[in-house]
Amino acid sequence: MDMEMQFPDDGRDARVRTRRNISELERWSSVAAGTALTLFGLSRRRPSGFVLAAFGGLLIRRGALGHCDIYEAFDLNTASTSGDTRRALSGKGGSVVEEAVTVNRSPAELYRFWRSLENLPRFMQHLESVERISETLSRWRATGLGAAVVEWNAEIINEVPNELIAWRSLEGSDVVSAGSVHFEDAGDNHGTRIRVRLQYSPPGGKLGTAVAKLLGRDAASEIREDLRRFKQLLEAGEVVTTKDQPGDEV
Repeated sequence: MDMEMQFPDDGRDARVRTRRNISELERWSSVAAGTALTLFGLSRRRPSGFVLAAFGGLLIRRGALGHCDIYEAFDLNTASTSGDTRRALSGKGGSVVEEAVTVNRSPAELYRFWRSLENLPRFMQHLESVERISETLSRWRATGLGAAVVEWNAEIINEVPNELIAWRSLEGSDVVSAGSVHFEDAGDNHGTRIRVRLQYSPPGGKLGTAVAKLLGRDAASEIREDLRRFKQLLEAGEVVTTKDQPGDEV
């Protein structure tokens, strides 16, 4: 059965569809939650119940229109991002980077630190800020080549507590990317093996990647250095600068 919501095919509906910025799952969830909240609020026959009913009505409207004002304020769009990301990273367009490091801390501790996304700029050198929007949505700001500012919105698409965090960029990002970080017990009290896999499509595609490597700013080098700083931060409580010193192997 086709689960796509149907609306009258008129001019107003065309405008509504162009403003759609939430996925089908979010639309149905909003309608279901809004309906339940509205019925519950009306059943209480109290002022507080009417407030709940009004909020439920807003959720129903959100689902029916497929539009979220909060998402619009933060320039977010989850309506079709999964397909856009897959297309941008498929074929010859995407580049893949994999790096790993062992940190003398438990998987649970490292997972909690990484999952608090606001911590990431503490060891990711070119990342200026990460703003949490919801439990799964966030806005990122970094310094790119030539001190250019790069911004993107991302969502966590899969996570297993203490084991895995996976994400992808949302539509409209300066750099299209998807990736994951795995936290694996190294065994014999040797801490945790962290594996980072990043697939991305920089401006200029493969050519952009090659130019970045020539300038010393390719993703593999940056992730390797970020993981080295992460290891120092979690083991020693601070990041030791390596300026004018040979790079360490991770």
